[in-house]
Amino acid sequence: MSPSSPQKNRAHNFRIAGSIRNETELLNLDWQPLESKLLAAYAYIPSKRVLYLRFHSGELYRYFTLTTEQHQVFLDAESQGRYFLTYIRNQFPYERLARR
Repeated sequence: MSPSSPQKNRAHNFRIAGSIRNETELLNLDWQPLESKLLAAYAYIPSKRVLYLRFHSGELYRYFTLTTEQHQVFLDAESQGRYFLTYIRNQFPYERLARR
């Protein structure tokens, strides 16, 4: 699967490996709400080092290779949205998931 063309008004540059539509995977995650203008909720799987983010736009992404420590710093940030934009977006391999 080839990456999509860059699109304006998106949270990312497109370095996407592909998209998945595994509803079971998404339903089994322990989603936690975030108080953020950008991000609605997150889920994290420490054993896989994968962070899932749901945006208020309905977009779902997963970010690979985030350590438990990096995940905790994200949660402890004064603004998770600002932290995401500065330290996570386009800094980690990621994949766009099915839109909710």
